[in-house]
Amino acid sequence: MKNLHQPFRFLGLALILGLSAGVLAAQDAPKKVTKTEGLNAVTAKVPPDYPAIARQLKIEGAVELEVVVTEAGVVEKVNIVSGNPVLTRPASDAVKKWKFAPFISDGKPVKAVVPVSMSFKM
Repeated sequence: MKNLHQPFRFLGLALILGLSAGVLAAQDAPKKVTKTEGLNAVTAKVPPDYPAIARQLKIEGAVELEVVVTEAGVVEKVNIVSGNPVLTRPASDAVKKWKFAPFISDGKPVKAVVPVSMSFKM
């Protein structure tokens, strides 16, 4: 007679493996920090260049970025959240040169996601 519980054992094992993978992925996920925490951790800040075309067209405004910072405090990636496209490139280029103090979780440096705002005014 065929074992009717066999498919359920496989399903249970798949569920356990899936949950374990989810927990491991959550542990590897970058720590989200506030704007204030992020700004307090900046150790070297490079200002953005104001594009000549933006000056000519009198374009001003805010650029919102999401910055992924490595355990060593180096910018790994910059995601543009919002802002005038003429201003987002210089903002992103400047933030890529910033340095941060490492973000700590459970006594160890961790990767972090930092929200950054830049304002362009003439």
